[in-house]
Amino acid sequence: MLFVTLDLKMMMKVKIGFVFIILLNISSLAAFSQVHPYVVGDKFVKRFPADQAQINAKTTEKTSGAGNENGLMLKKNEVSKVDAPLSEPDVVFAVKVPEAGTYQLSTYAVPAGDLKKDEQGNVIALYVKIQIGDERPTKRILYDLHQAANQVSGKFELNGKDQQVKLWLPKGVQLGYIEWKNYNAPEVPLAARNYVPKIVPPSGHPRLWVTPQTLPMVKARLTEGENQAIWTSVSASAKVPYRFDFDANKEVFYQEELEKAAQTKAFYYLMTKDKKVGQEAARLMVNYMTMLEFGNVKYGDITREIGRAIYTASLVYDWCYDLLSEKDKQLLYDKMLGLAREMEMGWPPFMDSIVNGHGNEAQLSRDLLSMSIALYDKNPELYKYTSYAILENLVPMRKFEYESPRHNQGVDYGAYRFGWEMYAVWLYYRMTGLSVFDDNIKSLPYYWLYMRLPDGYMLRDGDMFSVKFGGERPLYWKQPQTMLLSSAYANDPMIKGEFEREGGLPDNPVLFLLVNDPKLKADHNLNTLPLTKDFGKVLGGMVARTGWDNKESSNDVIAEIKGGGYQFGNHQQSDAGGLQIYYHGIQVGDIGLYLSYGTPYDYNFNKRSIAHSLMLAKDPNEQLLFRSKFLDGGTRFNQRFPLTPEEVTSDPWFDNGKVLSTDFGPSKLKPSYSYFKVDLTGAYSAKMSNYTRGFCFLNLNRADVPAVIILTDDMTTANPEFQKYWQINTLNKPEEMNGSLVLKSELNGLVGKTHVNMLVPSAADRKTEILSGKAANSTFGQQFEVISPKAEANGHRIMISPKKANKRDRFLTVFQMTSGDTKPLPLDFKETGACYQVRIADRIVVMSSSSDFIRSSFTVDVPAGSAYQVVLTGLDSGFWNVKNADGKVNFNYDVVPGKNTISFKTEGGKFIATPGRVYGVADLR
Repeated sequence: MLFVTLDLKMMMKVKIGFVFIILLNISSLAAFSQVHPYVVGDKFVKRFPADQAQINAKTTEKTSGAGNENGLMLKKNEVSKVDAPLSEPDVVFAVKVPEAGTYQLSTYAVPAGDLKKDEQGNVIALYVKIQIGDERPTKRILYDLHQAANQVSGKFELNGKDQQVKLWLPKGVQLGYIEWKNYNAPEVPLAARNYVPKIVPPSGHPRLWVTPQTLPMVKARLTEGENQAIWTSVSASAKVPYRFDFDANKEVFYQEELEKAAQTKAFYYLMTKDKKVGQEAARLMVNYMTMLEFGNVKYGDITREIGRAIYTASLVYDWCYDLLSEKDKQLLYDKMLGLAREMEMGWPPFMDSIVNGHGNEAQLSRDLLSMSIALYDKNPELYKYTSYAILENLVPMRKFEYESPRHNQGVDYGAYRFGWEMYAVWLYYRMTGLSVFDDNIKSLPYYWLYMRLPDGYMLRDGDMFSVKFGGERPLYWKQPQTMLLSSAYANDPMIKGEFEREGGLPDNPVLFLLVNDPKLKADHNLNTLPLTKDFGKVLGGMVARTGWDNKESSNDVIAEIKGGGYQFGNHQQSDAGGLQIYYHGIQVGDIGLYLSYGTPYDYNFNKRSIAHSLMLAKDPNEQLLFRSKFLDGGTRFNQRFPLTPEEVTSDPWFDNGKVLSTDFGPSKLKPSYSYFKVDLTGAYSAKMSNYTRGFCFLNLNRADVPAVIILTDDMTTANPEFQKYWQINTLNKPEEMNGSLVLKSELNGLVGKTHVNMLVPSAADRKTEILSGKAANSTFGQQFEVISPKAEANGHRIMISPKKANKRDRFLTVFQMTSGDTKPLPLDFKETGACYQVRIADRIVVMSSSSDFIRSSFTVDVPAGSAYQVVLTGLDSGFWNVKNADGKVNFNYDVVPGKNTISFKTEGGKFIATPGRVYGVADLR
């Protein structure tokens, strides 16, 4: 067996980051997020080949590779003692480092035959037992699926004297060498080193979640309303002894149930001062932290488990402070800091950014912040670093981002990460009484209310990790912890209603009792919310609904148009301009599935524009970035995220287009029209010279045809040979009928259809291609195999292109959502001057036929005999005059910039709309 040796370059200092290409990870962000990685090997690197070791001749034998590289392995009939009580080691290395300190140990071992595999065919990890001197042995991965032969065993304290490193080998591998390198903690940024927090923890304990001032309030709520039954259950659970048997010579892996028990008991002591229960919590946590070892397990996002242990230890330290001996306090301090060093953030916590990625999860906002608050009197520097990251980096960035009340990481990751931010919000608030985050954070949860669909799932936004659950049918989407913390902080009955609909938080009763106010009664009447939500200019988009009947029998139509603002990377997808329509199921939307991060399918289809319903323009010479391999014709693919508001607004890389107009009305509660227009030029590469998309959603207040959407596109590319594709994706096979398309969805026997009528270009000037099933999971010829029971895995892509190559192409499309076999409504269309005019049902809509605003006069013909609502959109700002031919209707209207609309009702006639204000005519308000 050949053992590969490293060249001299590998002997130079190495910057280390925890980067693993697995689900829920941010591997592609390493160059951007790991700003201050820890450094190893800048002063000391020494490799110890296997042939330099002392071996146990009874158990171990030497092997030789083709290049005479020597290895060590267990003898054929020898049983591994990795999991056995201490015995004579198989291998012993004599080690001496130049000075006492922290050193990183690495190993190299290769298979000596076929390795055991699990039911999925994956190699089962092999462990080596390591003992340094007479310290407690520890198990570390020697070979596994993820890192294979090259493993970083971890960080160890060496004393600078002669020491023995003892190994007990597993079966099936040959050890080639071990290697030691000196370790340097992550560099602390200068600003953090010099930072003086303006907000600091109060003296004394408790100060996590409660202080002596707020403790009486939490106690008083325990027996009120819905809290009472939960407090009764928590009390009973806290009094039940928890047995933790351990061997002082054998480490333990994390135990979630033990951590829950310790937290429950500590909380009970905090509320009652029952010393017996409090002492059990303290002893349980001290013993657990003494024995706890995560080793070098890195896959499975183990940082989350490490963090939970730190958080639980922080609570016990703070809540049971008066029951802990000085020795116990020191032990918990040392163990928490030791665990912190093993997190992705590292310690000091500057290996990842708190703004995005895993650093924006529990690591800082809950775990390390709690640790630093609990240990503040022992070491204020801990809090200096965590508060710098949160108060000086996260808080200003979120103030900027949440001006658009939606999360840039989408429905799933947005809710998950926002929930951890809410921990930071609460910890500061309860510690000081101050709201350190901007108040716009209180409005963010409404994003999830608007994205909710009658089938229980959500409109798609960002990487949706929840698609892996629920089988074929959509699951009922929920993130109750986020809704609890949000509703309690904002004192918002509507969000509390969402928390209750999501089933509450039975798995975390302590958190519920800490924040829930029983006097705040949930409001389940969503009908008091406007049917349309405009998300502003930082993350542009609009959701328009016909109702709030969120049950499977609902006849509601929900639509979303997206685009404009900024691209924040990571789990945000390349979907600027994306259209989604729900009616008895997804009619138009996304067909990508988030199955694993960073795979070829993920980077070349799921996250890319081609999986969304938007415009593509294929430039064969467009540059590929971020490990993407195939051109999809869409918006720029971004996996880099900004760290400050100044960076995102000044660097054109993050440009995701510009919202031009948004308006809905006349009623703001139940608008009959919802209008949105966005300039998406900046979202694409330089292949795009100019591109705007306009959207007008009409709520017809009918059961048979509940809604209509009018969609405009005006695209100019740098080269006429760049093929344009107007694309919509759907989950069921579309039907072509008389030049139009019919989409269909069904839920519980209720059928909804969408009739797609493209008016520009004409049928004679366009060509249509439909890719179905497996063929739809492709990026211009590159096929991807998608294994999932979800309908998206066998979706359909409708791609319409102009027959003639042009720099500029325009599209005008009308979508009618109809119930069952209802025929679509008659449609009247004409193009005059700078505008399109569409008449359908009792509505007449005018939209700009170009990327520009309408700046010249135009005439609208309103049929006599019935009343029509006339909606004029895309108008240039400033005064306009509207009058009919006989002068009976004549008014001025001041068109507001950013809205660019006029609407009015009339019963017929020829109307002329003219820019300017006419003297002597009333101004319509």
